[in-house]
Amino acid sequence: MRRIIQKWRPPLWMVVGGTLGVVLCLPIIGIFFVRYMWPVMGYREAVWAAGFGVLGATFVLGWMLWRILLRPMQALRARAAGVRSGAVDALDPLDHYGTSDMQALGQSVLEMGRALQGREAVLRGYADHVTHELKSPLTVVRGAAELLALPDLPEGERDRLLGKIEAAADRMSSLLDAQRALARAQEPAARGTALISDVVGTMQAEVAVEIVADGVVPLPADVLRLVLEHLLGNAAAHGAQVVRLMYLDGGLRVADDGPGLSERNSDRIFEPFFTTRRDEGGTGMGLPIVRRMLEGHGGGIEAVPSDAGAVFEIRF
Repeated sequence: MRRIIQKWRPPLWMVVGGTLGVVLCLPIIGIFFVRYMWPVMGYREAVWAAGFGVLGATFVLGWMLWRILLRPMQALRARAAGVRSGAVDALDPLDHYGTSDMQALGQSVLEMGRALQGREAVLRGYADHVTHELKSPLTVVRGAAELLALPDLPEGERDRLLGKIEAAADRMSSLLDAQRALARAQEPAARGTALISDVVGTMQAEVAVEIVADGVVPLPADVLRLVLEHLLGNAAAHGAQVVRLMYLDGGLRVADDGPGLSERNSDRIFEPFFTTRRDEGGTGMGLPIVRRMLEGHGGGIEAVPSDAGAVFEIRF
């Protein structure tokens, strides 16, 4: 989503105060005009001239209020309706914002619309995927249950089927836990900051962590910890031994020494349920959860092309 280009615009109090000042001054100016122009133009002509002047000034004032206040409000209302109907351009910034207050309101509306559309996309994606993801373990459970009902089933085969049922149950439990974690990641969270080294010092990672450049990131410590736990756990699951953290201006780079990402997979790793470790119990929800958590704090994450290992850049 494009952000609004920040330009100076008068605050709302200045517009309201100026309008009230003009409304107060127009009659006074008209009276003084008639008073001093009466001897020159005549009384009737001076009154007509003052009346037309006040009418013209009122028209100009009304046009300015329409342009500064009414038109942006109507456009924002149309944007909100577009978000509700799923319009493609609903999250584009407006061409004009009359006041700084309208500019801030417009950015808030666009961010809210982005969050709503993101949550709707997650729910829709989950509904599309969950049936397929849960169908396999349910099929295993059903088939194993039917075989277990056979009276002459050997004991070894019975144990094997029970193991399959237990593994399928674990798989379904992991999928449901991941979905709950994704739902929590989309909830509004408190703001805060955290020093990278302080958070890393409280973690017990399966890989060695090297802090190349330390810094303070605009995330609460518990949120940064969850983000790093997902990324470090994902790196360890793919065979990485060392993960390097580097604070950048407005971001954080996380790089590991694992096998890296293929060009085909790098475009899909943030899709819910996409995983290359399905046979090992991977749910494909770790990186989508990280992305949703960061988006909830106004940030984002992307995979960066690298010749060695996987590299992620977190932006704030």
